[in-house]
Amino acid sequence: MNVFRHTRALIRPMALSLAALLTLSACDNGPATTGGPTTVRRLTESQYRHIITDVFGPHIVVAGRFDPLIRTEGLLAVGASQATISPAAVERYAALAKSIAQQVVDEKNRALILPCAPVSPAKPDEVCAKTFFTKVGRYLYRRPLADDEIGVYTKIAANAGASRGSFYDGVSYGLQAMLQSPDFLFVTENAVANSKTKALQQLDDYSKASRLSFFLWNTSPDDELLAAAEKGELSTSSGLRKQVDRMMNATRFEGGVRAFFSDMLALDDFATLEKDTLIYPAFSLAAAEDGKEQLLRTLVDVLLVKDRDYRELFTTRETFMTSALGLVYRLPATNPGGWAKFTFAEDDQRAGIQGLLSFTALHSHPGKSSPTLRGKAIRELLLCQKIPDPPSTVNFDQFNDPNSPNRTARDRLTVHATDPACAGCHKLVDPIGLALETFDGAGQTRWTENGAKIDTSGNLNGIPFNDPKGLGQALREDPAAAQCVVRRAYNYATARPLERGERKWLNYLEHEFADDGYRFRELIRKIALSDALYAVSPVPVRSAGTVNEEPRS
Repeated sequence: MNVFRHTRALIRPMALSLAALLTLSACDNGPATTGGPTTVRRLTESQYRHIITDVFGPHIVVAGRFDPLIRTEGLLAVGASQATISPAAVERYAALAKSIAQQVVDEKNRALILPCAPVSPAKPDEVCAKTFFTKVGRYLYRRPLADDEIGVYTKIAANAGASRGSFYDGVSYGLQAMLQSPDFLFVTENAVANSKTKALQQLDDYSKASRLSFFLWNTSPDDELLAAAEKGELSTSSGLRKQVDRMMNATRFEGGVRAFFSDMLALDDFATLEKDTLIYPAFSLAAAEDGKEQLLRTLVDVLLVKDRDYRELFTTRETFMTSALGLVYRLPATNPGGWAKFTFAEDDQRAGIQGLLSFTALHSHPGKSSPTLRGKAIRELLLCQKIPDPPSTVNFDQFNDPNSPNRTARDRLTVHATDPACAGCHKLVDPIGLALETFDGAGQTRWTENGAKIDTSGNLNGIPFNDPKGLGQALREDPAAAQCVVRRAYNYATARPLERGERKWLNYLEHEFADDGYRFRELIRKIALSDALYAVSPVPVRSAGTVNEEPRS
């Protein structure tokens, strides 16, 4: 059956007043902002999986593939607002829904998940089915369901249950329909008149709850947040502050921070990471998986556990280690079978997340390092500076030829740096990527290449350095690094590009971040409590572009 016929429209028509073009009151949390348009965005794979776990339990297996999202403004979260569902994806979502629903009503799970038992397991039970769909629908759709919506799924369950002679089979069919609905697969935001200034607009309370929950937890709102939305508490300063403080003090907040940095640092690329094991025998699938986790543990330790300056991520020598990583890093056996805290020695070239395997190996080729890929990653992921793709006419033969007389990557890249078609981009990426050349394509330390000593000196936006540790210090001192995480955090929270009317607010947020000692936790709290996060402009305004494209006002 075509379950999409039984869903409400994704975008409700709204009467918009020209007065809504006025800026919102700044109140006590920054300059005025016109906000941005509401969004309709597809759930990411991680969000889908988290919601199923939250609603039905960790024992429900989500086994299936998802259509990829296109990274936009550096984030998959923003790309989700431009995503559609292909015909093939519809079939995959249907298969997923069937698998999940069958697990939910399975005899070993039904007592744990269903809030009631039918009068007879062999017959439809409208009361029990309605109770079930009312409960789970509230979490899946991130709002209470209307009576007619509940009626649709109850009827599906009744018809299927009667034909199959099983209450649980009927509920399974109703749940399948619910899980295939656009109301579940897409997060749809709605606007209402601003409670403080009636002529303006803001997200309604359920949309606020969703935006807040996906921002802080990367999942649907829980019962308490939905209850606060139902009571209108999220439209009051005290009610919003109560929920933000509660959510940031919950263990789920760490998962939300991990999700944000996984997106910002493009850690989804680990899914396609390959290394030539003949060249790098120490590199393994376990090392790759642990490399990603090492980075996330380091981030959490610096930013949440120790609540340190965000910029310390580029200079810290403190991290975590496993035996699989130890083989790649050429370290003695470290806590076999588990994780252990680890600090690189003072004379070690590794300092900062850009020196970890998760960065050096991820931004390399399968059989060799790549100063260009690493430099591009630093510019785009850590500094929010877009580097154009190379022209199709570029000749890579001299750089890729292992028999080239240019023995080091620096020597070979000189060819591209003097080519007018390449020079502009290579001057931006190569000097910083070459600083990491003492780490090979698997992230292992080396000092020479083809018998020649590796030169790691360079310059980052006017800040000179001599080695990888110096690069980390240059990143710490570059204002663009702190500005980048502020911008990415706000884009991630709104799931859309920055709008021109938000530029003064973003400038304010950057100054506040600096005044707060670059504490990431406080940055997130300020965004979550701001009027700006929930402000709505009635018509899209031209995007402000990337950080390095236009000067800040």
